[in-house]
Amino acid sequence: MINKKVLAIILGGGQGTRLFPLTEKRSKPAVSIAGKYRLVDIPISNCIHCDIKRMFVLTQFNSASLNRHIKNTYAFSIFSDAFVDILAAEQTPDNKTWYQGTADAVRQSMHHLLNHEFEYALILSGDQLYKMDFNEMIHNHINHGADISVATLPVKSKEATEFGILKTDDKNFISSFIEKPDLDTLQGWESEVSEEMKNENRHYLASMGIYVFNRQLLVDILSNPDTIDFGKEIIPQSIDTHKVLAYQYEGYWTDIGNVAAFYEANINLTDDVPQFDLFDNSSSVLTRPRILPPSKISGTLLDKSMIAEGCIINAKEIKRSVIGIRSRIGKNTIIRDSYMIGSNSYESIDQLEKNVKHQIPSFGVGENCLIQNTIIDKDARIGNNVTIVGGEHLSDTEEDTYVIKDGIIVIKSRSVIPDGFKL
Repeated sequence: MINKKVLAIILGGGQGTRLFPLTEKRSKPAVSIAGKYRLVDIPISNCIHCDIKRMFVLTQFNSASLNRHIKNTYAFSIFSDAFVDILAAEQTPDNKTWYQGTADAVRQSMHHLLNHEFEYALILSGDQLYKMDFNEMIHNHINHGADISVATLPVKSKEATEFGILKTDDKNFISSFIEKPDLDTLQGWESEVSEEMKNENRHYLASMGIYVFNRQLLVDILSNPDTIDFGKEIIPQSIDTHKVLAYQYEGYWTDIGNVAAFYEANINLTDDVPQFDLFDNSSSVLTRPRILPPSKISGTLLDKSMIAEGCIINAKEIKRSVIGIRSRIGKNTIIRDSYMIGSNSYESIDQLEKNVKHQIPSFGVGENCLIQNTIIDKDARIGNNVTIVGGEHLSDTEEDTYVIKDGIIVIKSRSVIPDGFKL
Protein backbone atom coordinates (compact mmCIF):
# COMPACT_ATOMS: atom_id res chain seq x y z
CA MET A 1 0.00 0.00 0.00
CA ILE A 2 1.34 3.39 -1.02
CA ASN A 3 0.44 5.10 2.27
CA LYS A 4 2.94 2.80 4.04
CA LYS A 5 5.64 4.54 2.02
CA VAL A 6 4.62 8.04 3.13
CA LEU A 7 5.88 10.08 6.08
CA ALA A 8 3.83 13.16 6.95
CA ILE A 9 5.58 16.30 8.20
CA ILE A 10 3.29 18.96 9.65
CA LEU A 11 4.83 22.43 9.96
CA GLY A 12 3.83 24.22 13.12
CA GLY A 13 4.48 27.67 11.72
CA GLY A 14 6.45 30.55 13.12
CA GLN A 15 5.75 32.77 16.10
CA GLY A 16 2.19 33.38 14.88
CA THR A 17 2.30 37.16 15.37
CA ARG A 18 -0.63 37.73 12.98
CA LEU A 19 -2.78 35.46 15.18
CA PHE A 20 -1.76 37.24 18.39
CA PRO A 21 -3.12 37.20 21.11
CA LEU A 22 -4.46 33.70 20.35
CA THR A 23 -0.83 32.60 20.00
CA GLU A 24 0.42 34.44 23.07
CA LYS A 25 0.57 31.24 25.14
CA ARG A 26 0.21 28.51 22.50
CA SER A 27 1.59 27.63 19.07
CA LYS A 28 -0.54 28.13 15.97
CA PRO A 29 -1.46 24.44 15.57
CA ALA A 30 -2.73 24.41 19.17
CA VAL A 31 -5.25 27.22 18.62
CA SER A 32 -8.85 26.11 19.19
CA ILE A 33 -11.25 25.77 16.24
CA ALA A 34 -15.03 25.12 16.22
CA GLY A 35 -15.25 25.09 19.99
CA LYS A 36 -13.69 21.66 20.61
CA TYR A 37 -10.86 20.98 18.13
CA ARG A 38 -7.33 22.29 17.64
CA LEU A 39 -5.99 23.44 14.27
CA VAL A 40 -3.47 20.59 14.26
CA ASP A 41 -6.40 18.13 14.30
CA ILE A 42 -7.18 19.12 10.70
CA PRO A 43 -4.02 17.83 8.93
CA ILE A 44 -3.76 14.89 11.34
CA SER A 45 -7.37 13.86 10.67
CA ASN A 46 -6.82 14.17 6.92
CA CYS A 47 -3.80 11.89 7.21
CA ILE A 48 -5.56 9.29 9.36
CA HIS A 49 -8.52 9.12 6.96
CA CYS A 50 -5.98 8.41 4.21
CA ASP A 51 -4.36 5.72 6.38
CA ILE A 52 -1.18 7.81 6.64
CA LYS A 53 -0.38 7.23 10.29
CA ARG A 54 3.25 8.23 10.72
CA MET A 55 3.38 11.94 11.42
CA PHE A 56 5.82 14.46 12.82
CA VAL A 57 4.71 17.94 13.95
CA LEU A 58 7.53 20.50 13.79
CA THR A 59 7.25 23.44 16.18
CA GLN A 60 9.38 25.80 18.23
CA PHE A 61 7.11 28.43 19.83
CA ASN A 62 4.90 27.79 22.89
CA SER A 63 4.78 24.05 22.24
CA ALA A 64 3.68 22.87 25.73
CA SER A 65 -0.06 23.10 24.99
CA LEU A 66 0.40 21.37 21.63
CA ASN A 67 2.49 18.61 23.22
CA ARG A 68 -0.17 18.00 25.83
CA HIS A 69 -2.98 17.87 23.28
CA ILE A 70 -1.20 15.42 20.98
CA LYS A 71 -0.12 13.20 23.90
CA ASN A 72 -3.69 13.03 25.22
CA THR A 73 -5.34 12.57 21.82
CA TYR A 74 -3.46 10.35 19.40
CA ALA A 75 -2.83 6.90 20.83
CA PHE A 76 -2.40 4.04 18.38
CA SER A 77 -2.11 0.30 18.87
CA ILE A 78 1.21 -0.84 20.32
CA PHE A 79 1.30 -3.43 17.53
CA SER A 80 1.34 -0.79 14.77
CA ASP A 81 4.04 1.63 13.64
CA ALA A 82 1.61 4.57 13.79
CA PHE A 83 2.58 7.73 15.70
CA VAL A 84 2.14 11.47 15.93
CA ASP A 85 5.31 12.95 17.42
CA ILE A 86 6.35 16.52 18.20
CA LEU A 87 9.76 17.63 16.96
CA ALA A 88 10.48 20.89 18.78
CA ALA A 89 13.40 23.00 17.61
CA GLU A 90 16.56 21.87 19.35
CA GLN A 91 20.12 23.05 19.52
CA THR A 92 22.78 20.47 18.67
CA PRO A 93 26.57 20.54 18.48
CA ASP A 94 26.19 21.01 14.70
CA ASN A 95 23.46 23.62 14.85
CA LYS A 96 22.94 26.47 17.30
CA THR A 97 20.01 28.27 15.61
CA TRP A 98 16.22 28.06 15.75
CA TYR A 99 14.19 27.17 12.66
CA GLN A 100 14.70 29.94 10.11
CA GLY A 101 11.88 28.90 7.73
CA THR A 102 9.77 25.96 6.58
CA ALA A 103 12.57 24.21 4.70
CA ASP A 104 15.08 24.91 7.45
CA ALA A 105 12.73 23.31 9.98
CA VAL A 106 12.65 20.10 7.93
CA ARG A 107 16.44 20.27 7.40
CA GLN A 108 17.14 20.57 11.12
CA SER A 109 14.77 17.65 11.81
CA MET A 110 16.13 15.45 9.02
CA HIS A 111 18.24 13.23 11.28
CA HIS A 112 15.01 12.23 13.07
CA LEU A 113 13.02 11.76 9.86
CA LEU A 114 15.62 9.51 8.27
CA ASN A 115 15.32 7.04 11.13
CA HIS A 116 12.10 5.94 9.42
CA GLU A 117 11.64 4.17 6.12
CA PHE A 118 9.67 6.18 3.56
CA GLU A 119 9.74 6.95 -0.14
CA TYR A 120 7.62 10.09 -0.13
CA ALA A 121 7.48 13.02 2.28
CA LEU A 122 4.09 14.70 2.58
CA ILE A 123 4.68 18.22 3.88
CA LEU A 124 1.65 19.99 5.37
CA SER A 125 0.82 23.22 7.15
CA GLY A 126 -0.53 23.19 10.69
CA ASP A 127 -2.77 26.26 10.29
CA GLN A 128 -5.14 25.52 7.40
CA LEU A 129 -8.78 24.39 7.31
CA TYR A 130 -9.63 21.87 4.58
CA LYS A 131 -10.32 18.21 3.76
CA MET A 132 -8.20 16.49 1.13
CA ASP A 133 -7.57 12.96 -0.12
CA PHE A 134 -3.78 12.87 0.11
CA ASN A 135 -3.68 9.41 -1.44
CA GLU A 136 -5.08 10.85 -4.66
CA MET A 137 -2.38 13.51 -4.69
CA ILE A 138 0.36 10.93 -4.03
CA HIS A 139 -0.93 8.55 -6.73
CA ASN A 140 -1.02 11.48 -9.13
CA HIS A 141 2.59 12.28 -8.16
CA ILE A 142 3.72 8.69 -8.83
CA ASN A 143 1.77 8.24 -12.07
CA HIS A 144 3.31 11.38 -13.57
CA GLY A 145 6.82 10.46 -12.46
CA ALA A 146 7.11 13.74 -10.57
CA ASP A 147 9.97 14.75 -8.31
CA ILE A 148 7.87 17.27 -6.38
CA SER A 149 4.12 17.85 -6.30
CA VAL A 150 2.47 21.09 -5.19
CA ALA A 151 -1.21 21.23 -4.22
CA THR A 152 -2.88 24.20 -5.92
CA LEU A 153 -6.16 26.01 -5.51
CA PRO A 154 -7.89 28.12 -8.22
CA VAL A 155 -8.39 31.66 -6.90
CA LYS A 156 -9.78 34.98 -8.11
CA SER A 157 -7.52 37.86 -9.13
CA LYS A 158 -8.12 39.76 -5.87
CA GLU A 159 -7.07 36.72 -3.82
CA ALA A 160 -4.11 35.90 -6.07
CA THR A 161 -2.09 38.84 -4.73
CA GLU A 162 -1.83 37.03 -1.37
CA PHE A 163 -0.36 33.77 -2.71
CA GLY A 164 2.42 32.27 -4.76
CA ILE A 165 0.88 31.93 -8.25
CA LEU A 166 2.04 29.36 -10.78
CA LYS A 167 1.46 28.36 -14.39
CA THR A 168 1.42 24.83 -15.77
CA ASP A 169 2.04 23.18 -19.13
CA ASP A 170 -0.38 20.81 -20.88
CA LYS A 171 0.74 17.93 -18.59
CA ASN A 172 0.22 19.94 -15.37
CA PHE A 173 3.93 20.37 -14.69
CA ILE A 174 4.74 23.80 -13.31
CA SER A 175 6.49 26.02 -15.83
CA SER A 176 6.69 29.31 -13.93
CA PHE A 177 6.07 30.74 -10.47
CA ILE A 178 5.60 34.22 -9.00
CA GLU A 179 5.29 35.18 -5.34
CA LYS A 180 2.37 37.48 -4.36
CA PRO A 181 2.06 39.40 -7.65
CA ASP A 182 0.23 42.74 -7.80
CA LEU A 183 -2.87 43.07 -9.98
CA ASP A 184 -0.96 44.63 -12.88
CA THR A 185 1.51 41.73 -12.97
CA LEU A 186 -1.24 39.08 -12.94
CA GLN A 187 -2.15 39.50 -16.58
CA GLY A 188 -1.02 36.41 -18.49
CA TRP A 189 -0.79 34.21 -15.40
CA GLU A 190 -4.18 32.55 -15.95
CA SER A 191 -4.16 28.73 -15.97
CA GLU A 192 -6.45 26.03 -17.31
CA VAL A 193 -9.09 25.26 -14.68
CA SER A 194 -12.42 23.44 -14.66
CA GLU A 195 -15.60 25.02 -16.03
CA GLU A 196 -16.94 25.37 -12.50
CA MET A 197 -13.87 27.36 -11.48
CA LYS A 198 -14.09 29.50 -14.63
CA ASN A 199 -17.71 30.32 -13.81
CA GLU A 200 -16.54 31.56 -10.41
CA ASN A 201 -13.77 33.65 -12.06
CA ARG A 202 -11.10 31.57 -10.33
CA HIS A 203 -8.51 31.54 -13.14
CA TYR A 204 -5.25 31.60 -11.16
CA LEU A 205 -3.53 28.65 -9.48
CA ALA A 206 -2.30 29.41 -5.97
CA SER A 207 0.11 27.23 -4.03
CA MET A 208 -1.56 25.81 -0.91
CA GLY A 209 1.71 25.08 0.89
CA ILE A 210 1.12 21.32 0.63
CA TYR A 211 3.92 19.33 -1.01
CA VAL A 212 5.00 15.80 -1.87
CA PHE A 213 8.75 15.19 -2.21
CA ASN A 214 10.60 12.08 -3.25
CA ARG A 215 12.74 11.12 -0.27
CA GLN A 216 16.20 11.33 -1.82
CA LEU A 217 15.42 14.57 -3.61
CA LEU A 218 14.32 16.15 -0.33
CA VAL A 219 17.59 15.08 1.29
CA ASP A 220 19.62 16.42 -1.64
CA ILE A 221 17.81 19.76 -1.83
CA LEU A 222 18.04 20.39 1.89
CA SER A 223 21.77 19.72 1.88
CA ASN A 224 22.09 23.36 0.75
CA PRO A 225 21.86 25.37 3.99
CA ASP A 226 21.21 28.62 2.12
CA THR A 227 17.62 27.71 1.22
CA ILE A 228 15.33 28.15 4.20
CA ASP A 229 11.78 28.26 2.77
CA PHE A 230 9.80 25.92 0.50
CA GLY A 231 7.37 28.41 -1.00
CA LYS A 232 9.73 31.33 -1.57
CA GLU A 233 12.88 29.44 -2.60
CA ILE A 234 12.84 25.67 -3.09
CA ILE A 235 9.70 25.38 -5.24
CA PRO A 236 10.57 28.30 -7.60
CA GLN A 237 14.21 27.17 -7.87
CA SER A 238 13.23 23.56 -8.62
CA ILE A 239 10.96 24.31 -11.58
CA ASP A 240 13.82 24.45 -14.11
CA THR A 241 15.80 21.54 -12.67
CA HIS A 242 13.16 19.00 -11.59
CA LYS A 243 9.74 17.72 -12.56
CA VAL A 244 7.43 19.81 -10.35
CA LEU A 245 3.80 18.78 -10.74
CA ALA A 246 0.68 20.77 -9.87
CA TYR A 247 -2.15 18.88 -8.18
CA GLN A 248 -5.34 20.91 -8.56
CA TYR A 249 -7.70 20.91 -5.59
CA GLU A 250 -11.11 22.57 -5.89
CA GLY A 251 -12.69 22.01 -2.45
CA TYR A 252 -12.92 24.32 0.54
CA TRP A 253 -9.60 25.58 1.87
CA THR A 254 -8.66 28.55 4.01
CA ASP A 255 -5.40 29.67 5.55
CA ILE A 256 -5.87 30.57 9.24
CA GLY A 257 -3.09 33.12 9.05
CA ASN A 258 -4.57 36.08 10.92
CA VAL A 259 -7.32 36.98 13.37
CA ALA A 260 -9.80 37.99 10.65
CA ALA A 261 -9.39 34.67 8.80
CA PHE A 262 -9.66 32.74 12.08
CA TYR A 263 -12.82 34.59 13.07
CA GLU A 264 -14.46 34.17 9.66
CA ALA A 265 -13.60 30.45 9.45
CA ASN A 266 -15.28 29.79 12.80
CA ILE A 267 -18.37 31.94 12.25
CA ASN A 268 -18.91 30.41 8.79
CA LEU A 269 -19.29 27.01 10.47
CA THR A 270 -22.72 28.18 11.68
CA ASP A 271 -24.10 28.43 8.11
CA ASP A 272 -26.96 26.07 7.26
CA VAL A 273 -24.69 24.26 4.82
CA PRO A 274 -21.13 25.29 5.71
CA GLN A 275 -18.35 24.87 3.18
CA PHE A 276 -16.34 22.99 5.80
CA ASP A 277 -18.61 20.14 6.89
CA LEU A 278 -18.06 18.87 10.44
CA PHE A 279 -20.95 16.40 10.08
CA ASP A 280 -19.48 14.20 7.35
CA ASN A 281 -18.91 10.73 8.84
CA SER A 282 -16.47 9.74 6.10
CA SER A 283 -14.06 12.57 6.89
CA SER A 284 -14.79 13.60 10.46
CA VAL A 285 -12.36 15.79 12.36
CA LEU A 286 -10.72 13.75 15.12
CA THR A 287 -9.74 15.22 18.47
CA ARG A 288 -9.28 14.46 22.15
CA PRO A 289 -12.20 12.41 23.57
CA ARG A 290 -13.37 14.29 26.67
CA ILE A 291 -15.67 12.94 29.37
CA LEU A 292 -18.00 15.94 29.63
CA PRO A 293 -21.69 16.20 30.49
CA PRO A 294 -24.21 17.37 27.88
CA SER A 295 -24.69 21.12 27.59
CA LYS A 296 -27.51 22.56 29.71
CA ILE A 297 -29.47 25.44 28.18
CA SER A 298 -32.25 27.39 29.92
CA GLY A 299 -34.48 30.10 28.40
CA THR A 300 -32.14 30.81 25.47
CA LEU A 301 -33.09 31.68 21.90
CA LEU A 302 -30.57 29.83 19.73
CA ASP A 303 -30.20 30.68 16.06
CA LYS A 304 -27.52 29.38 13.66
CA SER A 305 -25.11 28.56 16.46
CA MET A 306 -22.91 25.67 17.53
CA ILE A 307 -22.72 24.63 21.19
CA ALA A 308 -19.94 22.30 22.35
CA GLU A 309 -20.15 19.85 25.26
CA GLY A 310 -20.31 20.69 28.93
CA CYS A 311 -21.78 24.21 28.69
CA ILE A 312 -24.13 25.86 31.20
CA ILE A 313 -26.10 28.51 29.33
CA ASN A 314 -28.80 30.83 30.67
CA ALA A 315 -28.39 33.50 27.99
CA LYS A 316 -31.27 35.42 26.45
CA GLU A 317 -30.01 34.97 22.88
CA ILE A 318 -27.12 33.32 21.04
CA LYS A 319 -27.05 34.04 17.30
CA ARG A 320 -24.52 33.01 14.65
CA SER A 321 -21.93 32.12 17.25
CA VAL A 322 -19.72 29.21 18.28
CA ILE A 323 -19.69 28.35 21.99
CA GLY A 324 -16.77 26.18 23.10
CA ILE A 325 -16.44 23.48 25.75
CA ARG A 326 -17.37 24.22 29.40
CA SER A 327 -18.66 27.71 28.56
CA ARG A 328 -20.81 29.44 31.16
CA ILE A 329 -23.16 32.27 30.10
CA GLY A 330 -25.40 34.18 32.54
CA LYS A 331 -29.04 35.32 32.36
CA ASN A 332 -30.26 38.00 29.92
CA THR A 333 -26.96 37.98 28.04
CA ILE A 334 -26.94 38.35 24.24
CA ILE A 335 -24.11 36.91 22.15
CA ARG A 336 -24.02 37.51 18.39
CA ASP A 337 -21.45 36.79 15.68
CA SER A 338 -18.88 35.69 18.23
CA TYR A 339 -16.61 32.77 19.09
CA MET A 340 -16.35 31.83 22.76
CA ILE A 341 -13.53 29.30 23.04
CA GLY A 342 -14.58 28.04 26.50
CA SER A 343 -12.71 26.90 29.59
CA ASN A 344 -10.17 24.26 30.59
CA SER A 345 -12.01 23.37 33.80
CA TYR A 346 -15.11 24.01 35.89
CA GLU A 347 -15.14 26.10 39.03
CA SER A 348 -16.58 24.37 42.09
CA ILE A 349 -19.63 25.68 43.96
CA ASP A 350 -17.30 26.86 46.74
CA GLN A 351 -15.12 28.72 44.23
CA LEU A 352 -18.16 30.36 42.62
CA GLU A 353 -19.28 31.57 46.05
CA LYS A 354 -15.80 32.95 46.76
CA ASN A 355 -15.90 34.77 43.43
CA VAL A 356 -19.13 36.50 44.45
CA LYS A 357 -17.75 37.35 47.90
CA HIS A 358 -14.56 38.86 46.46
CA GLN A 359 -16.36 40.46 43.48
CA ILE A 360 -14.39 38.44 40.94
CA PRO A 361 -16.19 37.35 37.76
CA SER A 362 -16.37 33.58 37.27
CA PHE A 363 -15.13 31.78 34.14
CA GLY A 364 -17.33 32.69 31.19
CA VAL A 365 -19.75 35.56 30.58
CA GLY A 366 -21.91 37.05 33.32
CA GLU A 367 -25.47 38.37 33.30
CA ASN A 368 -27.01 41.20 31.23
CA CYS A 369 -24.10 41.35 28.79
CA LEU A 370 -23.98 42.14 25.07
CA ILE A 371 -21.14 40.45 23.15
CA GLN A 372 -20.82 40.94 19.39
CA ASN A 373 -18.07 40.51 16.75
CA THR A 374 -15.80 39.16 19.46
CA ILE A 375 -13.50 36.22 20.17
CA ILE A 376 -13.32 35.24 23.85
CA ASP A 377 -10.22 33.15 24.52
CA LYS A 378 -10.05 30.35 27.09
CA ASP A 379 -10.68 30.89 30.80
CA ALA A 380 -11.60 34.55 30.38
CA ARG A 381 -13.77 36.06 33.11
CA ILE A 382 -16.36 38.58 31.96
CA GLY A 383 -18.50 40.23 34.64
CA ASN A 384 -22.12 41.40 34.64
CA ASN A 385 -23.57 44.27 32.58
CA VAL A 386 -20.65 44.21 30.15
CA THR A 387 -20.94 45.50 26.57
CA ILE A 388 -18.30 44.40 24.04
CA VAL A 389 -19.22 45.18 20.43
CA GLY A 390 -16.62 44.92 17.68
CA GLY A 391 -16.87 46.52 14.27
CA GLU A 392 -15.05 48.45 11.57
CA HIS A 393 -15.47 51.65 13.59
CA LEU A 394 -12.79 50.43 16.00
CA SER A 395 -9.10 51.08 15.44
CA ASP A 396 -6.49 48.36 15.92
CA THR A 397 -5.18 48.46 19.47
CA GLU A 398 -3.70 46.29 22.22
CA GLU A 399 -4.56 46.53 25.91
CA ASP A 400 -3.76 44.28 28.88
CA THR A 401 -7.02 42.34 28.59
CA TYR A 402 -7.97 42.63 24.92
CA VAL A 403 -6.75 43.26 21.39
CA ILE A 404 -8.63 44.77 18.44
CA LYS A 405 -7.66 43.68 14.93
CA ASP A 406 -9.65 44.49 11.77
CA GLY A 407 -12.64 45.44 13.91
CA ILE A 408 -12.64 42.09 15.75
CA ILE A 409 -12.21 42.22 19.52
CA VAL A 410 -10.19 39.39 21.07
CA ILE A 411 -10.51 39.00 24.85
CA LYS A 412 -7.23 37.50 25.98
CA SER A 413 -6.96 34.14 27.73
CA ARG A 414 -7.47 34.38 31.52
CA SER A 415 -8.36 38.07 31.29
CA VAL A 416 -10.72 39.57 33.86
CA ILE A 417 -13.29 42.02 32.50
CA PRO A 418 -15.00 43.84 35.40
CA ASP A 419 -18.72 44.51 35.86
CA GLY A 420 -20.06 47.37 33.75
CA PHE A 421 -17.16 47.40 31.27
CA LYS A 422 -18.06 48.90 27.87
CA LEU A 423 -16.15 48.71 24.58
